[in-house]
Amino acid sequence: MPLLQLDLRAANQHLVGVCVSHTPTQTTLRLSLPAWTPGSYLIRDYVRQLEGLRVSQQGTPLELRRISPSSWEVGLPNLEPLEIHYQLVATELSVRTCHLTADHGFLALAAVAVEIEGERWNPHGLQLQLPAGWKPFVPLQETGNCSGEADGWIAADFDQLIDTPIEAGPHGAHGFSVAGVPHRWVTWGQTLAGDDFIAADPHWLADVERVCQACCALMGVNRPAADHYLFVLHLSENGYGGLEHDSSTVLHYGRKALAKADGRRKLLQLVAHEYLHQWNVRRLRPAELTPYRYGDPVVIPTLWFAEGITSYVDQLFPYAAGVTTAESVLEDLGADLSRYLLSPGRAVQSLLDSSQEGWVKLYKSDAYSSNSQISYYLKGAVVALVLDLILRRHGASLTQVLHNLWQSHGRWGRGYHEADLVEAFAEFHAPLSSLLPQWLRSQQDPPLHELLADVGLELTPETETHLDLGACVELKGGQLWVQRVNRHGPASEAGLMVGDELVALDAERLLNPEDLASLLNLKRAGQQRQLLIARDSLIRSLTITPASPSIKAWTLGLVAGQTEQTTAQRNRWLSLQPA
Repeated sequence: MPLLQLDLRAANQHLVGVCVSHTPTQTTLRLSLPAWTPGSYLIRDYVRQLEGLRVSQQGTPLELRRISPSSWEVGLPNLEPLEIHYQLVATELSVRTCHLTADHGFLALAAVAVEIEGERWNPHGLQLQLPAGWKPFVPLQETGNCSGEADGWIAADFDQLIDTPIEAGPHGAHGFSVAGVPHRWVTWGQTLAGDDFIAADPHWLADVERVCQACCALMGVNRPAADHYLFVLHLSENGYGGLEHDSSTVLHYGRKALAKADGRRKLLQLVAHEYLHQWNVRRLRPAELTPYRYGDPVVIPTLWFAEGITSYVDQLFPYAAGVTTAESVLEDLGADLSRYLLSPGRAVQSLLDSSQEGWVKLYKSDAYSSNSQISYYLKGAVVALVLDLILRRHGASLTQVLHNLWQSHGRWGRGYHEADLVEAFAEFHAPLSSLLPQWLRSQQDPPLHELLADVGLELTPETETHLDLGACVELKGGQLWVQRVNRHGPASEAGLMVGDELVALDAERLLNPEDLASLLNLKRAGQQRQLLIARDSLIRSLTITPASPSIKAWTLGLVAGQTEQTTAQRNRWLSLQPA
């Protein structure tokens, strides 16, 4: 059994020492380091942080041959035990990388553990060496020595090993249970006020428990899928994100965001999102991820379901759990719908293409990306909302679809294809067998406005108070810089680019966004204007024709004069109850 030993005692140098002990079964040893981690669909090239790789047998160093940037081969003179040594630079704080300081250590083991060819489906051991006073938080089964003392952990196979996030430090854990299943909550970092997170919010764990129970109810099960569960929260100055695992999740959240009026609610939504992934994504999994291929990107046409469904219901869970208000849910839902309707890329990229191109587009966005792509999280959530409402119109709901998919695929570890999803929805409303593929493959919006009316809601546009330049600008360093240019808008037609500095409009100096807005309104839409810019330190003059004021936001609100039946239907929907 390979044994992975990790030394975190060089915390001030941010170096993780790694030793893998192994008894080979063949005379050619092949090693590889994963290039990505499940749940985060981007080739990360973790090998960038690896250094000093060496293999020795009975104290004798062996010659390694690199066969790819992240894989190696070595010939063995015999089958005696060997050791693999290397170290990792751990300086990147995210849910999918490694971070080691004097305050704590966090390891995403996909970035740490090399796979030994032929050992993937065999058990793997894990041991840690920590600085004095540190405690480990590891969601694996503990192992003991001959004296009965815990001396490490064991993973059923390599997949479970690298699915294991490790948090360590002088901080502690708080325990609670969900349907009798033990859970732990670990926080690294403090609130903006400098308080301990749990001490500052004594009702937090109880609310998390309610949200977790709501996730179980959505999937139609009595208990969590895991036999134990670990939450790890990293509180930093800014940031937002999470990464799901079979029996744990790692959350990254900003102290400033937490201090806002909606900060706690947004964090609960993040908790719900990652906790539901315990089923949807981890066990109810796309066929293309069964099994995982850690060295290559894999085209996954159904990421819209894996992430979109989860992104849709995560906003409803806190209300279904009774820890927030319906007004708050509608506020958050409205913000997402507005963001979707203001995304020009939805007219260019289909939801299916967004899913299939996630590896090369979503995680590699730039200042022009919004013109050509739409997030499968965002549009996937919109399609999930439409699916739920259309099913409710016909006496069913998304909940029933998830129940059936869990029973037919998830609980057996059977990966699903797009056809399986379409069939699952069409079982409750036959026209979805053609409608759903159309919504996935076209750039047209699904019937969002019509279905929102079923639950007494409407989206109202709010327009800008000034003419439309077709660009977003930002004041930085006393200068006005172009941050975004809308495709086919006035700025784009005039040749304006991201990174240009706006100097003057019709010979009037531009010093701030307010100057631009007021000068735009001096003339009517459709009239040509002279825009002076600086690009690459050279002054240029462009002719631009501002358009009529554009929509700056959509507001989700209640339809006037609705019936009690509509109100009751909306409440059942928001609380994830049957139609």
